[in-house]
Amino acid sequence: MKQTSVTTNGPCWVELGTSDPAAAKSFYGELFGWRAETDPRPEAGGYTQMLLGDAPAAAVTPLYTPQQPTAWTVSFAVPDADVTVAMVQDAGGSVLMEPAEVFDLGRYAVVADPSGAVFSLWQARAFQGVGVLNEPGALGWVELLTRDAPGAAAFYPTVFGWSVSSSEQYTQWGLHGEDFGGMLVMDDRFPPQVPPHWLPYFSVADVDITVARATKLGADVLLPPTDVPGGPRIAVLRDPQGAAFGVYLAGAEG
Repeated sequence: MKQTSVTTNGPCWVELGTSDPAAAKSFYGELFGWRAETDPRPEAGGYTQMLLGDAPAAAVTPLYTPQQPTAWTVSFAVPDADVTVAMVQDAGGSVLMEPAEVFDLGRYAVVADPSGAVFSLWQARAFQGVGVLNEPGALGWVELLTRDAPGAAAFYPTVFGWSVSSSEQYTQWGLHGEDFGGMLVMDDRFPPQVPPHWLPYFSVADVDITVARATKLGADVLLPPTDVPGGPRIAVLRDPQGAAFGVYLAGAEG
């Protein structure tokens, strides 16, 4: 991710909804050096910020509905959540959770693109989102995995104004000349039951060491350490509760 701070219409936060928040806090704390701070207010529902040093890096939450899968959700910063929700619907997307106030922190909504890939919208007030990007242990890239690349390439620029840079191998999303994410077409390697989704990548100082540490902590390796032609070294993991995430070499922006 070439961006080093939260940018309007760019990724601003990632949340892990998990069946075992205590185990997830332990796993990611060991893996990335995150420190957990759980909001003590009963109405916060066990919401836990994961801090890298003193900077917010991510969140861990319990599953709030029986239908909610254990998975990471990527949030994008928007100036007006209600306006963006309307744009999502106009572009063929759907609304899973209407905009709602989150204390004095901001306004939040959960939506999906026309193929069903879920993401959230964050209209910041007191809380802007991640306090660190593209440093070891911090969010480093976001990737859409979809079976409808043309549809995604039409939907997201319409809603967010993203640029689209495509090659035969990969498509990258950008804002103001800086790329922050990409799109991977789901082919036969992906079982039919795996839905389109957004995958966060966290920067690490050494991909191979991180993968070895993650497996010792109980993670599965979905993509072993791989050098991307013209890009960074990456890997994709699945945590012990089943949430997928990626890691890649810090500073090796796409």
